[in-house]
Amino acid sequence: MFNKKEILIILITSVVIAFSTSLFLNGYVAFLWTLLAVFCVIVINVLAKKLTGFFLETETEIKFWEIEGYGIRKRKHFKKPFAIGAVLPLISKIILFPINGLAWMASLMFEVKPRSYRAARRHGLYTFSEMTEEHIGYIAAAGIFMNLVFAVIGYLIGFNEFARLGIYYAFFNMIPISHLDGNKIFFGNIILWSFLACLVVAGLFSIIFIV
Repeated sequence: MFNKKEILIILITSVVIAFSTSLFLNGYVAFLWTLLAVFCVIVINVLAKKLTGFFLETETEIKFWEIEGYGIRKRKHFKKPFAIGAVLPLISKIILFPINGLAWMASLMFEVKPRSYRAARRHGLYTFSEMTEEHIGYIAAAGIFMNLVFAVIGYLIGFNEFARLGIYYAFFNMIPISHLDGNKIFFGNIILWSFLACLVVAGLFSIIFIV
């Protein structure tokens, strides 16, 4: 289900986010607990996407969040896509969120490739040979939804750090910009995006006043 490149990306992302989140905390124990929590959050999100993609007859590939430029003009585009997801958590911690326990966590994106031969067998020839924005939105939404579900489970079993980071991860990924999950869900099914956004906001209030 995971190739070597994806495993490496998940490990790097987990370390970068965990380090950024626990940057001003004392002790390596805090970092290790944060790393475990972040790793679990990311794996749950990615697994949900891959399983949903498998059900929709697609291959889902996980990548660093990439941007192609900083403007609409050609001269403002990079020669190669820049993996902003690999560095933004640390930059955000230092510049944007200089408080304990918070850093930008939306570091990954995904791409899908439909399996036409299986689609023809299960859904009828040509009916599912192309992925629509709605299908891609469902894949993205699956990751967000499972993060929220497991955040509740984490809170119930006493793993509050996992619950808190799961909510934060869902929140940052729900922002409808660039290639993030939120953008895919928003343009795929705005009603679904609105529903998940309400759940994420409710989750944010819960970690502020409960966790």
